[in-house]
Amino acid sequence: MFQHFGEQDWKPLLLAIEQLQREKEALEAASDLLQELQGQLEVLTRAQAGTDEDISRHTTEHAKLSERQDQARRQLADCAQLLDATPVPARELYFPLLRQLQPEALGEHKLTVESCDNRKKDMRNFLQTRIDADSKKIASLRDRIINAMSDYVTAWPLDTREVDVSINAAGEFGKMLAALQADDLPRFAQRFKELLNENTIREIAGFQSQLKRERETIRERIDIINRSLHDIDYNPNRYIALEAEPNLDADLRDFQADLRACTEGALTGSSDEEYSEAKFLQVKTIIERFRGRSGSAEVDKRWTRKVTDVRNWFVFSASERWREDDREHEHYTDAGGKSGGQKEKLAYTVLAASLAYQFGLEWGVVRSRSFRFVVIDEAFGRGSDESARYGLELFKRMNLQLLIVTPLQKIHIIEPYVAGLGFVHSEEGRQSMLRCLSIEQYQAERQARSA
Repeated sequence: MFQHFGEQDWKPLLLAIEQLQREKEALEAASDLLQELQGQLEVLTRAQAGTDEDISRHTTEHAKLSERQDQARRQLADCAQLLDATPVPARELYFPLLRQLQPEALGEHKLTVESCDNRKKDMRNFLQTRIDADSKKIASLRDRIINAMSDYVTAWPLDTREVDVSINAAGEFGKMLAALQADDLPRFAQRFKELLNENTIREIAGFQSQLKRERETIRERIDIINRSLHDIDYNPNRYIALEAEPNLDADLRDFQADLRACTEGALTGSSDEEYSEAKFLQVKTIIERFRGRSGSAEVDKRWTRKVTDVRNWFVFSASERWREDDREHEHYTDAGGKSGGQKEKLAYTVLAASLAYQFGLEWGVVRSRSFRFVVIDEAFGRGSDESARYGLELFKRMNLQLLIVTPLQKIHIIEPYVAGLGFVHSEEGRQSMLRCLSIEQYQAERQARSA
């Protein structure tokens, strides 16, 4: 069923709807204002919390600063009391010295009230260390003076029989020095120095220079040898380099130091250098050992051979290195623990180096006036084919003229490296026969027999 409404029935309803719409809009407007007020309240609440936190922090910092200020005042009062107790002359003497030492002792540290105690400890430790070091120097100097006095008393007992060996006797020794100078001994000392420089010292310097030249010759020849060894594969992609390190033997080290001591400053021509009996005694000690001292002649003879043979100045070794980056693969100081083939190859390398060094061979030079004929007896009889070829390649590299004595079974190894063959046959050990063939004739006969 449908009921019909007239216009008078719709009007109250429309008015009610309009009234509700206006109330809705009013509520919505009131809600936006409430949200805005709520947001402002939250912002103010957070600001108040931050302000309270700042007040608390500043209050704590103020308390700490007040405590530091009180502590600084107490320390200032203590320092003023110590300063008043320090005599004025001590202040004038030591305070400038302390200021000069401050950068060295404390560095770039900035001084503050709190750090004063630690810096005071640092300065005290620095000064104590310096005092201890100076005390050691003074004690060492005192001992040297006393030793010098003792040596002088021992050397001249009649002139010093009434003098004590002590620092307190320095005045007495000074008087003796003045008496020697009054006797014009310095003039004779100068003449002695001139003769020492012109004769003995210069001879020692020449001897030292000769030893240095021999040492450099060894290094140069090793460099020459290494340049050729670099081109030969000791193992696939690896080569051998000879090394010569200084020998740290005590006899050699002391001998070299004594030679330097004899010539230090001797050839400068400076009149300030003091060369007298002390320098003469240094030379005398070396010469006496060369000649052989009484009761030690054999020992001195062995010592002389050892220290004057410059080859003993080095410790020789071999370094096996990778060709691509020169990185060391293995270091050989001796053949211990190596296989037979390794020992043979290393022995051939040392032999080649020895020949080149002994006869001054130049690697890769076809025509040379240097000696190049080498006889190798019983060659390659027990060695491996690989090591034998390595040795022959080394000798070929040196352009040596080889005479090789080897069993028949090793002919195939030496064949590429020789120009002729000599076959020796002994019938029942009574008569030997020799047949000489060029390598081409030998190869032709071998080919004909195998055909």
